[in-house]
Amino acid sequence: MRADRKLDCFALLCPMPIIQTAKTIKQMKKGEVLEVTATDPGIKEDMPAWCRTSGQEYLGLEEEGEIIRVYVRKVKD
Repeated sequence: MRADRKLDCFALLCPMPIIQTAKTIKQMKKGEVLEVTATDPGIKEDMPAWCRTSGQEYLGLEEEGEIIRVYVRKVKD
């Protein structure tokens, strides 16, 4: 998936990937896609939940060994 911006949350534990995602999304334009790279498996449940509560669009995830890439589209300011 093509991302407009990438966020490296490698080795960060919950809730830091979500906190960093929220900060980064604020700097983005509506419609842009953020790729978050993480190793904390909690992100698989945390990111969809955060998207539901924040109004952003969860686009899915890709796993490569212990690396998890999550994609979020900004739809709300």
